[in-house]
Amino acid sequence: MGDAVLGSLELGLFYAIMALGVYITFRILDFPDLTVDGSFTTGGAIAAVMIAHGTSPLLATVCAFIGGLVAGACTGLLHTKAKINSLLAGILMMIALYSINLRIMGKANIPLLGVDTLITNISVLGVMPFVVIAIKVAMDWFFHTDLGLALRATGDNKRMIRSFGVNTDNTIIVGVSLSNGMVALSGALIAQYSAFAEITMGVGMIVIGLASVIIGEAIFGARTVIRATLAVVLGAIVYRLVVALALRIGLEATDMKLMTALIVIVALSLPMVRSRLKQKAVIRKRTSQLKELNGLAETKGGGKR
Repeated sequence: MGDAVLGSLELGLFYAIMALGVYITFRILDFPDLTVDGSFTTGGAIAAVMIAHGTSPLLATVCAFIGGLVAGACTGLLHTKAKINSLLAGILMMIALYSINLRIMGKANIPLLGVDTLITNISVLGVMPFVVIAIKVAMDWFFHTDLGLALRATGDNKRMIRSFGVNTDNTIIVGVSLSNGMVALSGALIAQYSAFAEITMGVGMIVIGLASVIIGEAIFGARTVIRATLAVVLGAIVYRLVVALALRIGLEATDMKLMTALIVIVALSLPMVRSRLKQKAVIRKRTSQLKELNGLAETKGGGKR
């Protein structure tokens, strides 16, 4: 069980980078971007191919990040310039990336066994927490710059921010591009951690990212950007621990996608359930108060008679 927990913590740290990317589109921009399933594989594919051909793992990882930026920019351009619905733009790009990723890889699977990677000679739990924290702090800083504030305002109210002269098309492209760059970075690191990249490694990543965001917000809150990004990181770790626990109690690995979907459904439903319970509690309290007032009025009325 100890090894399973350690493994879950390590994976949680890698997936936290992807979840931060999903947070940008899902929460900041309110942009349902399904490019994630393709750009995750793009990052893994670029890194694996370059490392397998003798390129520096660091350079390969940087190139994977750039590949994600390009993929996200294409989705943003489809939505803003071609006027394609945001959901459909993401789906189209995800489909296109499947073929592009196969072209990059040349085959469905690239092993990295026996090859030096960024993960080979480091302690993941000793280094990755600092890497993730650095990325989180950089994101917090970015969202407090002029461009970051414009990006946040674009997600909140496009019409309002346009009235201040901000080009919302550009902010959307920047946001979606940055999001997929981080997703691709996560894919590159996980490919090196797993010692292989395969064409299906990105399937369901958007759901895992959403689960991490929603779980983190539900448990740790998200009143400010700084708190929200921390919640997303912790949510990714909690999600991996829940998956490890589910496997431990007997669920099959093939059931993980179903379990992830159920986690997201429950987490999305919780705010509504809490709201209804609060409303019922308020109604009960007011009803009780009205009964007490009516009882006092009747008592006073009877005393006067």
